[in-house]
Amino acid sequence: MFRGKRITVVIPCYNEEEGVRTVIEQMPPIVDEILVVDNASTDRTAEVARELGARVVHESRKGYGRAYRTGFEKARGDIIVTMDGDGTYPPNSIPLLLTVLLEEKVDFMTARRWRSKNDNSKSPLRLLGNAILSSVTMVLYRRFLIDSQSGMWVFRRDILQKIDPQSDGMALSQELKILAFTHPDIVCLEMPIYYGERVGESKLNLWRDGFGNLWHLFSMRFTLRSRQRAMTQITPLTPVAREEESVEEPRARQAP
Repeated sequence: MFRGKRITVVIPCYNEEEGVRTVIEQMPPIVDEILVVDNASTDRTAEVARELGARVVHESRKGYGRAYRTGFEKARGDIIVTMDGDGTYPPNSIPLLLTVLLEEKVDFMTARRWRSKNDNSKSPLRLLGNAILSSVTMVLYRRFLIDSQSGMWVFRRDILQKIDPQSDGMALSQELKILAFTHPDIVCLEMPIYYGERVGESKLNLWRDGFGNLWHLFSMRFTLRSRQRAMTQITPLTPVAREEESVEEPRARQAP
C-alpha cells in the first residue's frame, strides 16, 4: 500500500525463470501484488514466481501485448506498474515514480530509459531503432516522447476504460502511450530511469518487431480519431468476477 493506494506490478514472462527471480527479489515492500503473466513458458518461470510470493496467471495466447492485456484484466491494485521479467527495469525506482504520480496528479507515466547504471549501452541497432520509432511517433502524433518503446509504465487502473489498448504484440507499448498522451482527460508524464542489464536470452526480433511497430504507427494514425470517438460512447466495464479467474493463488505478500 502506498498513500492509501494498492499497488500491482504486472510482469509478462516467457521463459524468464532467471530474470523473474531477479526482478521479484528486488521488489520494494510497498507493492501489494506481484502479478506474473506466464505466457506459455516451457521452463520454471511460473514455479519460481510462485515460490517468491507472486500471483501467477497463465495466458496461453502468445504475445507481449496479449500477456499485458490479460495482466491488466486480472490486476487488483488501484495503480498498475509494469516491467519486463528480464531485470532491465529497476524495481527500486517504483517508490519515486509513485510519489511523482500522486504528487503531480498524473494519470499515466512512462519511464524513459536514460542510461545504464553499469555504463553498458544498448546495441547501436537497438538505439537507432528506438530513435526512429520515437521520432515517427512525435511527428505523426505531435507528442514529445523520447522513449516510445519503454516497457515500464505507472498508471491509475481506471484509465484503461478510457483508452482500451488492443494490440497483442510488441506494438502495445507505443499504442498505450499514444492513446494516453492524446486523450484530453488523461494527464501524462515521461520520467527518466536507470536501466539494467538483461538476465537471460532476449526474445526480441529486432527487424521483425521494429518494422511491425513502424507499420503500426502509420496505420494507427488513420484510425485514432474513430477509436477515440467510439470510446466516448462506451459504458465503462464492470470489474471482472475475480472468482472465475484461472489463477494460481500466491502466498500473501505483506504490505508494510
